[in-house]
Amino acid sequence: MHWIRQIDHMMFFWCNQRLSGRVLDRLFGWITHLGGALFTIICAVSLAWFAEGELSRIGLQSLIALVVSHIAVVLIKRKVRRDRPFRKMERVKVGKFPLKDYSFPSGHTTAIFALVTPLMFVSSPVMIFILIGLALLVAVSRVYWGYHYPIDCMAGGMVGFLTAMLVIWCMQN
Repeated sequence: MHWIRQIDHMMFFWCNQRLSGRVLDRLFGWITHLGGALFTIICAVSLAWFAEGELSRIGLQSLIALVVSHIAVVLIKRKVRRDRPFRKMERVKVGKFPLKDYSFPSGHTTAIFALVTPLMFVSSPVMIFILIGLALLVAVSRVYWGYHYPIDCMAGGMVGFLTAMLVIWCMQN
């Protein structure tokens, strides 16, 4: 377990300290919000209510996945209670809105994966690549801004993806 933590911290410092610049600050400052509640809920509700046919069903799947995965994230955070990197380490670059809750798993990463996973089933290969890339950029932005360790984001991505897959499977059967 110790070596996993070492790799996690090494990756964190690379992304948070070595990866830096004005362009990245602006890019990740914008990208990080794509995993927030406001953006993900508006996207899912818009698809569910305003789209027709298959896209409406996809929006409903995303919305249900968002709700279920959020509950899972809250329960896991309360159980694991991992402090955020900026609370545990010195010289961490931190975003404008330091969060007070726990770090593991990343809620933003969970949310973006819960949103985009159902969309991948009706998308072209190019669009799938874009959706996965967008979700991964949200995850990287969370580490870049010092809110999460890489493992928090990996776990969040898995929770969001697996929750969405479960919702898709349940709605098909």
